[in-house]
Amino acid sequence: MMSTQTDTSKKVTVRRLVEMKQAKEKIACLTAYDASFAQLLEKSGVDVVLVGDSLGMVIQGEETTLPVSVEDMLYHTQCVAKGLSNALLITDMPFLSFTSEQEAVLNAGLFMKQGGAHMVKLEGGVDQAETVSALNKNGIPVCAHLGLQPQYVHKIGGYRVQGREQAAADKMLDDALTLQAAGADLMLLECVPESLANKITQALDIPVIGIGASAGCDGQILVLYDILDISLGMRPKFSKNFMVSANSIEDAIQHYVSAVKKAEFPAAEHVFS
Repeated sequence: MMSTQTDTSKKVTVRRLVEMKQAKEKIACLTAYDASFAQLLEKSGVDVVLVGDSLGMVIQGEETTLPVSVEDMLYHTQCVAKGLSNALLITDMPFLSFTSEQEAVLNAGLFMKQGGAHMVKLEGGVDQAETVSALNKNGIPVCAHLGLQPQYVHKIGGYRVQGREQAAADKMLDDALTLQAAGADLMLLECVPESLANKITQALDIPVIGIGASAGCDGQILVLYDILDISLGMRPKFSKNFMVSANSIEDAIQHYVSAVKKAEFPAAEHVFS
């Protein structure tokens, strides 16, 4: 009789990500918004797939991520989950979907119970520590997000590098340690100076994923449409067009994964001082 149990030996879990950090094995992450691309990412060796609220810009054509709703995120999470078997699936908590601990738990639970997510990601520093703790207490894994936080774009006055001043750098490190203590399982650093990203990566026990941060981070993430050169508008400095020397979309994704695993990406031109 054939076994009906699922082979979990290849599944990427929170524990597996910690083991990768400890073994200094780089973690390759990309965004996805549908089942077809999700399946292709996993086939190409991507460890972590993020259903980013970046879908507001690259899918819906919005100028920011702010209009994205819980319903939008749930729909795209359900689509992506159907294309994955082993990769760890993270869903962004959209703007104003976690204004209270109760709201955060209910919405995050929705993404996991109905969407198929394995983890949620939320923006914010020490002010979100209690929310992270509440999610942790309810068995919901959390990826914290520091540095440039697109949901705060109007508050910070645009898409700017964060943490260049010493006081801001010190606060970001303190925030990272506080969020880890609150129960965060993963940390994403966006658009922060390379030296600060390295310092935070070394200070934390949980894996740190960079985007416009440092090759010294435990892993890297980019928006899929950016590496395929099909995003609306200008591609960010910290990204790279992997289609330039690729024979196909799958080839470009495999080149990205290889570059991350070998610590060849990001290069000097993709990080900030």
